[in-house]
Amino acid sequence: MKLSLIKVGNGCRLGKIKNLGKTRDHTMDIPGCLLYTKTGSAPHLTQHTLRSIHRLPAMAQLTLSSLAEHHEVLTEYKEGVGKFIGMPESLLYCSLHDPVSPCPAGYVTNKSVSVWGSGGRVEMTTSKFMAIQQALQPDWFQCLSDGEASCAEVTSIKRARKAVDRSLLFLDSCLQLQEKSEVLQKSLIIGVIEGGDVMEERLRSARETAKRPVGGFLLDGFQGSLMATETGLHLLSSVTAELPEDKPRLICGVSRPDEVLECVERGVDLFESFFPYQVTERGCALTFSFDFQPNPEETLWQQNGTQEEIQYLDQTEKTKTTDCTQEMTSFEINLKEKKYQEDFDPLVRGCPCYCCKNHTRAYVHHLLVTNELLAGVLLMMHNFEHYFGFFHSIREALKSDKLAHLKELILRQAF
Repeated sequence: MKLSLIKVGNGCRLGKIKNLGKTRDHTMDIPGCLLYTKTGSAPHLTQHTLRSIHRLPAMAQLTLSSLAEHHEVLTEYKEGVGKFIGMPESLLYCSLHDPVSPCPAGYVTNKSVSVWGSGGRVEMTTSKFMAIQQALQPDWFQCLSDGEASCAEVTSIKRARKAVDRSLLFLDSCLQLQEKSEVLQKSLIIGVIEGGDVMEERLRSARETAKRPVGGFLLDGFQGSLMATETGLHLLSSVTAELPEDKPRLICGVSRPDEVLECVERGVDLFESFFPYQVTERGCALTFSFDFQPNPEETLWQQNGTQEEIQYLDQTEKTKTTDCTQEMTSFEINLKEKKYQEDFDPLVRGCPCYCCKNHTRAYVHHLLVTNELLAGVLLMMHNFEHYFGFFHSIREALKSDKLAHLKELILRQAF
């Protein structure tokens, strides 16, 4: 793997990650996002419908919590999860947890970390964890870590120190086991940066993890309330400044457009794409504008039709959780509302997705109120298309030194 930076400025990084995958013939643009999946499948979509979406991410995100219970089957199969789920050519990243379903706290010890699947709790020692990774054979995988220090509103120094110490011990153990595994020689371990909101421990975690032969870094614990504070943003800037420039930086639990841009400005490269799934599950469609042309007001009017649609309909405050039952955001419209019953416009004018080209808001409203499964399919296609287009817009804005215009446009829509 080789990370080539095309442009670096004001904390932002624009570039490509090359020589990816076991065949080393894949490339991924940064800033970018991973394809969110449920047990290896994009929610609501078949492989055929998924391929109709433009600018699909090169790498799909699998979650250990959804696959751990099936590792015995995959061990017997012997050819890896990619071929098993019908994505043999795809790049695969295995994270510990599903960002949409946070795990209960209190189940991390010095020897194990627990994940929660459909059958309940699965306890992971490093040996069991690496045996499962050997069965999955992902291209990248997140190392075991103690992320519970970030669950508390205020982290004690003692708890943050323990989280960092545990995470480093887990990392060292996993690296040793990887050396002994012929199957995992081509897989990259992503080291996890922990430490809660304690600056000293965050920096120690970053420096110590960077000393290990990891393939990249995962910034954990910045989701939720910490991300909305100056403390969190300052921590993020300080941590990324300690990391080597030639390895990718991922962040978990951050997916809202406004938060994504804050992270891009602080040197984060890769994000999860669970936000479109959350929006779909609410029966909503992403409609925010990301066209960073000089006149933001005109752009908003042209893309969404009416100014009301860029406002937060209920003026509810921004959510701080990653639960898919969270309140809707100002970046979407609720198509279950009766006012869309006779709205024959596409979800977003000019959107190239299958739904917007062939159907109307009124039709999707009808599907939602009659509980038709097609509603989820069409909304997921649109929301993925829109979200992936947003990341393309970020890269274009960086190329043309207009990220400030894009950020202004996004923040005008974030209430």
